[in-house]
Amino acid sequence: MVQPFTSTLNGPFGTLQHVDLRAAAEGALERMPWCHRVLLENVLRQPDAAVAEAGRQALLGWLDSGRSEAEIPYAPSRILMHDTTCGPALVDIAAMRDALAEAGGDPVRLNPACPVATSTDHSVAVDVSARPDALRHNMTREMERNAERYRFMKWAANTVRGFRVFPPGTGIMHTINMERLATVVAVEERDGERWAVPDTLVGTDSHTPMINSLGVLGWGVGGIEAEAVMFGVPLALRVPEVIGVRLDGRLGEGALATDLALVVTERLRKLGVAGEFVEFFGPGVASLSAGERSVLANMAPEYGASTGFFAIDQRTLAYLRDTGRDETQLALIEAYAKAIGLWFEPEATPRYTETIAIDLSTLRPTLAGPRRPHDRLEPAQVPAVMAPLVAGAAPAGEGDEVPEDAVAIAAITSCTNTTDLGLLVAAGLLARKARRLGLRPPAWVKTSLTPGSPATARRLARAGLLEDLEALGFGIAAYGCATCIGNPGPLLPVVADAMERRGIKPVVVLSGNRNFPGRVHPQLTSALLASPPLVIAWALSGRAVLDVTRDPLGIGSDGRAVRLADLWPGSEEIEAALAAAIDPDDVAISYAEAEASPLWRELPAPETQRFPWDPDSTYLRRPPFVNFGPQQAPAPSFTAHPLLVLGDDITTDHISPASAIPVASDAGRHLIARGADPQDLNVYASRRGNWEVMLRGVFTNKTIVNQLCPEAKPGQTVFVPTGERLPVWVAAERYAQAGLSTVLVAGERYGTGSSRDWAAKGTHLLGVRAVLALSFERIHRSNLVGMGILPLRLPPDWRPEVLKIAPGDRLEVHADPATLVPRASIRVALRRTSGATEECEATALLETELDVALIQAGGVIPMILRRALMASK
Repeated sequence: MVQPFTSTLNGPFGTLQHVDLRAAAEGALERMPWCHRVLLENVLRQPDAAVAEAGRQALLGWLDSGRSEAEIPYAPSRILMHDTTCGPALVDIAAMRDALAEAGGDPVRLNPACPVATSTDHSVAVDVSARPDALRHNMTREMERNAERYRFMKWAANTVRGFRVFPPGTGIMHTINMERLATVVAVEERDGERWAVPDTLVGTDSHTPMINSLGVLGWGVGGIEAEAVMFGVPLALRVPEVIGVRLDGRLGEGALATDLALVVTERLRKLGVAGEFVEFFGPGVASLSAGERSVLANMAPEYGASTGFFAIDQRTLAYLRDTGRDETQLALIEAYAKAIGLWFEPEATPRYTETIAIDLSTLRPTLAGPRRPHDRLEPAQVPAVMAPLVAGAAPAGEGDEVPEDAVAIAAITSCTNTTDLGLLVAAGLLARKARRLGLRPPAWVKTSLTPGSPATARRLARAGLLEDLEALGFGIAAYGCATCIGNPGPLLPVVADAMERRGIKPVVVLSGNRNFPGRVHPQLTSALLASPPLVIAWALSGRAVLDVTRDPLGIGSDGRAVRLADLWPGSEEIEAALAAAIDPDDVAISYAEAEASPLWRELPAPETQRFPWDPDSTYLRRPPFVNFGPQQAPAPSFTAHPLLVLGDDITTDHISPASAIPVASDAGRHLIARGADPQDLNVYASRRGNWEVMLRGVFTNKTIVNQLCPEAKPGQTVFVPTGERLPVWVAAERYAQAGLSTVLVAGERYGTGSSRDWAAKGTHLLGVRAVLALSFERIHRSNLVGMGILPLRLPPDWRPEVLKIAPGDRLEVHADPATLVPRASIRVALRRTSGATEECEATALLETELDVALIQAGGVIPMILRRALMASK
């Protein structure tokens, strides 16, 4: 703590100490982005005064150019996780306790130093929908499928200090964070005094920035990086560049927060945002509710950013009041934010690295797709884009009702567009009008509503809209990620049959945040992102080749064509229904009911301090990478075979799938051989505690092309010593047995998408020593470093398709771990089988000294284990 920069705050909340940002900024506070002000406050509370002062100077120095290479520490006050990221982390913790005990340490002392809250939201599937018992059925099936994993989570909640679990049915992590966990301003005890501090966090999900909509600074990190923070390994970052997005005006008739989010995503991706912080400013910000802001903040990873930050204002307080927060807490938030300079000023123009401007009044309904969230489409463009993608099916025979451009799934899903109650109210009003006109979705469309909050049912029912949604097939099927994360359940039989017999290529329309090929469903490669009311409109039509704003959506009971204009609610209608829907008590009541679930309460769990591994388990296996790291220093250079050579936009979904495990896959056959039911193999996301399953799933996405052997099946590569084509994991095993090193080569934006630690863990288990790519997405880069894998950025002229690397070509990497520094230049030589050699200077994407230390240690887990062993002896 830098002592001169402290002050006192008094109010109904008592007397509190706080950091005096105005004094610390030396007159420059108004020039600082609000997110940097939060970082400055965090830095000034560092226990080492020299570190705190260096961080202060780094943040003030950033104002000169909007860029800096200086490092600052960040100490979040809490960690947010979900069941499919906490699961692997808990497996690591259980295995670390074993390793610690086996080395003579005390396993009971291995507990998080930073509190962890985890949701149970990523595993529920839409097994059934559009029927009254859908919610009960899907929750029961979720518990049946995942009982072993959930018992494991209960074990952790009972034995690992500082670990809290929200059980199934309590909603999506980011909505829970918005409605329940966020304090915006927290009170901490320090040296006998009460201190007011900003609420801060990191989360093991790329959409953690949703909480930025309330003025809470937090961003997504990989599960591996979260484990480091959890056990006291400091989080360090370069002073972030900040892109300012100026908003003017207000949203006009017909435009919703989803449309704004998709426009922002398109604009910032065109700008080339890749890991920077984004902050919204300008007078238009004040016109957006906190719910509307949450949609923009949530999609930060889609526009390439670490954050999508909004400062605190009256809209923040209104949301907190509507969700049942205490008035004394609201008084503290307002007084504190105004006292230290965290309160939003609409006319303020802080210093940003770059800025863009958006006039809210110009926005209209919009979509994105069919394969990337930043490929925005006007409704009139959709028919031309979609027609060639669905063409080629055999003609429909007599009695065939499914068209070749069928919408197979229409899902109102995801925290992105269901946390803002206004979007659900708009969808409900559209459903009401469609119902009155006699419209219903065709029989081939699988419809569902899976909101983020268990309070949704109460609020929609109070507004009189739940019954209208249910009548159109959009009854609540689950409280969880469901379709958005790739758990839509089975396609309707009529669609599956048409795909099998006629080769149709159905389409998904969803209110989610991502639409990568195969993400929603492994058999569906085209998906459109849309607002909740537009999802219903597409469901009513059932056709993908559609201009939703002009073409008829169906024929009403009076025989007339019905178009979107006949159904779309006006802004006054939405506001009136929204006001009728809200009761601040809903959140507490609904969550209490959800947490009292007998299915969860009656689930038994072990009570031992070390987890009792079951040798027959197909869900939980002690992973081989939990160890104390390499026993000797790696060689200063190595020569490696490329295991895979890939193109651009390889996502973490491509690397490590989350969706259903196919029976005929290597992972499926492995499970069946160990007694798993072929009809219920569950999804990869649920098996992340079993390294043997996850290893067999890496790089098996059907859209991946391995440029070493383009004609090979997905998930295969060439084992050079014999020339065989083998599954990637088998080839990797053979290379390891032969004592041969391997690397991966890829194009632009490698590792985009989810903060999926298994994308890095799987790569580690393949024995890959380095990933060489033209660019990396931020979280995956961090996860690679956390697993001891060196990320190397290739120069622009070393594009994989230009290099044309062939089997037998090898890469020589000169990277001595002992002499590595952040952003080091690394010499790479490509040695061809012909004898020719090409060389380049790659950049080691190690951002901080901590990154360097992790590579030298062999990753996060060895570093944690060594520290824990020293502390327990």
